Amino acid sequence: MAIDHDRRARFEALFAAHHAAVRSYVVRRAGGGIGVDDAVADTFLIAWRRLDEVAEPARPWLLGVARRALADQRRGLRRRRSLSDRLALASSARIAWEPPAGVSAELAGALRELTGHEREALMLVAWDGLTPAEAAVAAGCSATAFRVRLHRARRRVAAQLGIESATTNVTEKLT
Repeated sequence: MAIDHDRRARFEALFAAHHAAVRSYVVRRAGGGIGVDDAVADTFLIAWRRLDEVAEPARPWLLGVARRALADQRRGLRRRRSLSDRLALASSARIAWEPPAGVSAELAGALRELTGHEREALMLVAWDGLTPAEAAVAAGCSATAFRVRLHRARRRVAAQLGIESATTNVTEKLT
């Protein structure tokens, strides 16, 4: 019980003595989208967890932790923005696709349900007449990855169209 009380008292003294300095440091270095309060809270959470490792003077150690907390937040922000951009691109690619002229409404609907990669795989083989190995080169992926995309595309279109044999009948229906 006395150890917990001593630990708490030590942390409270550390917080009281250095909170303003850590907050000022974070405010000066935080850019747009970075939560100052979150970085300060992360800094003192780590200080609490690693209280026995805090050396004297404590401020340089705390500022180093704050620097790393800011870097973590920046990385997280970049990852979230990147994911958001990829999701926006994927959804716009799915919406923007229009079937070629002469394709039945039923087939066009089935093709719209495919991902961009699956639709490209199916179209490279069925419309452009490429072999899977050639189409893999055109799609910029390995032959194995392309065959997986093509297999999934054929299977999904076959299911949409009610065709039993996805391998041959889907390609024949597309050409």
